[in-house]
Amino acid sequence: MRKTALIMTALAGAPLALLVAQEALFRVKVDMVVLTFTVTDNRGRYINGLKPGDFRILEDGIQQRISTFAEGSRPAVQVLADGQTRPIVPVEEPAGPGPAPPAADSLVGTNVFVLFDTSNYMYRGFVYASDAIADFVRGLDRADSVAVYTFSRNLSRTAPLTPDRTAAIVGLRKAVAGDDAALYNAMLLTLRDAAKVPGRKVLIVFSNGPDNASMIAPDDVRAVAEDEGIPIYVISTNEINKDAISSAVFQRLTNRTGGKAYFARTWQKQIEAFESIREDLGNSYTVTYYPAPNPNEGFRRISVEIVSDAAKRYRVRARPGYRPRAAF
Repeated sequence: MRKTALIMTALAGAPLALLVAQEALFRVKVDMVVLTFTVTDNRGRYINGLKPGDFRILEDGIQQRISTFAEGSRPAVQVLADGQTRPIVPVEEPAGPGPAPPAADSLVGTNVFVLFDTSNYMYRGFVYASDAIADFVRGLDRADSVAVYTFSRNLSRTAPLTPDRTAAIVGLRKAVAGDDAALYNAMLLTLRDAAKVPGRKVLIVFSNGPDNASMIAPDDVRAVAEDEGIPIYVISTNEINKDAISSAVFQRLTNRTGGKAYFARTWQKQIEAFESIREDLGNSYTVTYYPAPNPNEGFRRISVEIVSDAAKRYRVRARPGYRPRAAF
């Protein structure tokens, strides 16, 4: 996620030179980047307990200074210039030049957006899919919030973002089977909603796969998720080889955003996929940073390096980069 702030100051009746100086001082463009990633060993086991100083974040090869750091659903901490950390406390106004850190309550847990395919492709497994999603919602960490959206031709926001599991499941149970599938339209609209929420968020799509009604392309969805720092997880009820086009799209969307794709035809496999996602969320690291000066206005490549002798044995899964928004 990137928050763009433009501060303009003018003093009525002040000399022109003073006005120019004031604009030069206070007109600031700030892009806060939220980066979520996992670290595993060569057997796929999560590596926990790493600290901010264990990581080096690079953007186009330029090292970035980490602003906040969090592991799993624990509260984020502010990372000071000397590498020390301290709890984040809400601030109403910046204490001095530069951006204020995010409020503490915006960086606790994960905002989980679940997008449920209720098109006619899902008729056969509709009830089982609903049960699998309900079990997943019940098992989320206490610090997490969840929203449930459904779609066929149109998107329905059946449960807005809430920490109340019961309310989310009640909204889920109101879902009704629809007709055509506008999957990529629904994904884009859900991402737009998620982008408005501060802190860490993910999109989890439960779908059969085919799309026969969208007006936008999958790469448009990928670009938004990539730029906003929202990992996409997809659980497809189809077999990976049965619909090669959708399967390839799902793998591209998830790989490029730091998520995962699962192909789970049976109810048991779907439960296992949701459990895997829940483990991923609980074992992820999330950092924020304000990008160092960079003349590149196109795609900026992000890399996460581990500063230790064990780095060669570890694997980092994160989105590859983003495109900064144009200054106004």
